[in-house]
Amino acid sequence: MNFKDKAQRAFVSSGTKRLIKYVKRDPDRNLPKVVNFAERFVGKIFPSGNFEKMRNAVNDPENVWRDLVLRIVNETDEDVIRKMTLSFGLGAGLHGTKAVRENRDKYRCNIPWLILMDPTSACNKSCEGCWSAKYGFTSTLSFEEMDDVVRQGKELGTHLYMFTGGEPLIKKDEIIALCKKHPDCVFLCFTNATLIGQKFCDEVKQVGNFTMMLSIEGSPEINDSRRGEGSYRSTMDAMKLLKENRLLFGISVCYTSENVSSVTSDEFIDLMVENGARIGMYFAYMPVGKDAVTHLIPTPENRKFMYSWLRRMRDPKTGKPIFVFDFQDDGEYVGGCIAGGRRYFHINSAGDIEPCVFIHYSDSNIRKDTLLEALRKPLFMAYYKNQPFNDNHLRPCPMLENPDCLRKIIRETNAPSTDLVSPESVDDLCAKCDKFAADWKDEADKLWNSTKHPDPKTQYYRDYKA
Repeated sequence: MNFKDKAQRAFVSSGTKRLIKYVKRDPDRNLPKVVNFAERFVGKIFPSGNFEKMRNAVNDPENVWRDLVLRIVNETDEDVIRKMTLSFGLGAGLHGTKAVRENRDKYRCNIPWLILMDPTSACNKSCEGCWSAKYGFTSTLSFEEMDDVVRQGKELGTHLYMFTGGEPLIKKDEIIALCKKHPDCVFLCFTNATLIGQKFCDEVKQVGNFTMMLSIEGSPEINDSRRGEGSYRSTMDAMKLLKENRLLFGISVCYTSENVSSVTSDEFIDLMVENGARIGMYFAYMPVGKDAVTHLIPTPENRKFMYSWLRRMRDPKTGKPIFVFDFQDDGEYVGGCIAGGRRYFHINSAGDIEPCVFIHYSDSNIRKDTLLEALRKPLFMAYYKNQPFNDNHLRPCPMLENPDCLRKIIRETNAPSTDLVSPESVDDLCAKCDKFAADWKDEADKLWNSTKHPDPKTQYYRDYKA
């Protein structure tokens, strides 16, 4: 960081400390003033309507978003809030958003706002339908390789890094080292929570720019039927420990045809909120890998329910104080598919640079290609030139909802399978999605045509005059 960046960080750090104390002293009076301050600071980057919604929320004692903000302020370590503000707000939000937009125009390709990495293929669980359960201890990324990804990413404007796997916390020492080395970035991992202890909580609190999404899928019986006996208990124990340590964390929920009612029940959500979860990331089950079980793909009825449930959950009056979102049913807010570097891409534990965590094909690898070279190779450029894959953003994915799109891309680019155990042809993968895509099409089109949608104000290749 240069002198200007350091001075700005020092200013924001000092200001955040004062703001936290300011809000705690008199929330009713001071929260609206904080929103006004934020608008003056970053108002040119984000739509003005966002700040008006924030003002309405903080001025309403019954608003669930106000409740969520006060829970974060009152129940999270102040130093963690300060450091997360620096990494997420200043690094990813302010500097990152600006640089990413500039580089998209400069290089005429997708530039990601976040990057997913698998530090290791190893996992101490074997969940039903999970491809990584078959990988074993076959591959790993070194600290130097992950550090170089972050270095390159920051040059492009990417300041948000998520770890998947395998079980990422098998390499928690290296993850913490990355957090220390890059305080201007925010790091997040998806974890089964079995490796979270007091020593690790102390380290997370010290770095401050790291958070976790704990995997959980409903009631104890439903959760453990797919994730293994005792999984629910270990996850809940980890939540309680994280809450006691006043750390920020959320939940990661894979919803299937068999658990939708459980993971959306009031009882489940209330329990998550009570135990300190502030974010809920919901993912539709994807039939990836040769042992994938297609009966777990959510049905069209499940998807329609999720669409309405998400909006009810985020309503300021009917919702609950946890921010939930679903990468399938919230496609309208981000303009459809976000993969292929449009908002993110994935690097597996062998270094293969994949367009999506669920699309295991690649024509580049971090051990021979730079990130920018990968983004400008045929596979990622095919994403760039074909997004959105459907103007109905409730059918965003080139695999699950538009399988012929993925067939075409892989055939034209000749990108090989990157499955670490059993390479899967694109025809075999997409064949598992054809029925759902056909069944969902008419229902999704009815839903799309009968409801009002936000304008994500995003730009696609086809929008450029050239």
